[in-house]
Amino acid sequence: MPVPVPRQRAIPAVESGQAQAAFSPGGPSGDSTGGPSGAAPAPRATAPADSTTNLTLLVIEDDPAGSLSVPEMLDATGKPIRIRTARNLTEAERLLTDDVHCILLDLALPAPGRAADSDDELATLKHVLRLAPRHAVLALTASGDAERGAEAVRVGAQDYLFRDELDGRLLSRAIRYAVERKRSDKAERRLTESKLRAQENARLERGLLPTPLLEGSGSPLRFAARYRPGRSRALLGGDFYDTVRTPDGTVHAMIGDVCGHGPDEAALGVELRIAWRALTFAGLCGDELLSTLQQVLEHERENDEIFATVCTVDIAPDGRRAGLCLAGHPSPLIARPGRPAELLPYDNNGPALGLLPHARWPRMQVELGAAWSLMLYTDGLIEGHIGEGRERLGQDGMVDMVRRQLAQGLEGEELLRAAVNEVRELNGGELADDVAVLLLDRTP
Repeated sequence: MPVPVPRQRAIPAVESGQAQAAFSPGGPSGDSTGGPSGAAPAPRATAPADSTTNLTLLVIEDDPAGSLSVPEMLDATGKPIRIRTARNLTEAERLLTDDVHCILLDLALPAPGRAADSDDELATLKHVLRLAPRHAVLALTASGDAERGAEAVRVGAQDYLFRDELDGRLLSRAIRYAVERKRSDKAERRLTESKLRAQENARLERGLLPTPLLEGSGSPLRFAARYRPGRSRALLGGDFYDTVRTPDGTVHAMIGDVCGHGPDEAALGVELRIAWRALTFAGLCGDELLSTLQQVLEHERENDEIFATVCTVDIAPDGRRAGLCLAGHPSPLIARPGRPAELLPYDNNGPALGLLPHARWPRMQVELGAAWSLMLYTDGLIEGHIGEGRERLGQDGMVDMVRRQLAQGLEGEELLRAAVNEVRELNGGELADDVAVLLLDRTP
């Protein structure tokens, strides 16, 4: 709370409406000067009270006899606090311009349209709070009516004062306290709202990440995934992936990348993933599925320059062979016992979705063997730099890295975590692009 400034003989700057209150250090006999009474309405915003701005108080009270005395007041810098007066709420609304910092409201003032027998003694205060939601409000009540004053604070006022105990030091201190408390309340509310939005966004993004559906008959498979969006503080980027097992025992896996890194690209990636899952359960695969997925992309993208790369793999129920389709996407890596990790064939790679209206995507048959690990990834894993130079890791660098990590006995989640962390370290920090990696392991 600011330290009170000793009362000094000072004439406050006064602006009034249809009537003025009396101003003096302790009674109704002081001088006052009139100001403009026809100010136009302004946006309801409280001007910041800093060292270069005089505080302005709007007094709202119905006192034809002039018995209410508002004493002279100084702010924390010794400047006189400017005062405006309004006899009713209509006049107060006209005087409530953006340079008003605080409102002193007489709770005895009748509220507009309030019935004489109404039980709501704070109807006037509630009306003012609706009228000026961003202004500090001080409630003025009869001496000894602390219960009503406390109720006014509970409803929304920053503080309350007794009518017969007003003096310059008390009121100036109460004004400064109310203004600072209102500013603090608004800052805390904005922080709370920001945290709630962040929590809601996080829950939404977590909900949009896929849950693999691998239950059912067929070869035993282990699934692992790693996801790191390029956007700061985001949980979801333009990369997407999914894995499902259809009733015939075939395991379908996919990974894709929408060009760009913003929330629109993330939303489009989710749409494509959900569409892929629906089309897969409907029995589509290969070229037919990708052609339909391209139509979804063309209808949902914001402009014709948006495209997406996709890799799909459908693994036969016995787990020994798979069909592979590439739409402008890097080829998966496969590791088998007794053989070095290598990339699957990518000679028949088709174009990315959204580039060519009538493109085709050949389906390549791949022999997997009895035991294997299949890693699908987006280009964020291979496009990071190596050290301070401009050289990229590339697919060859990634293959060498994974071979070394496999030789160290890493597998599953541990392998993916080590791969992503090493790529970040080689890049010298966070990667600019989204990264998604999924791993399917089969052991006989």
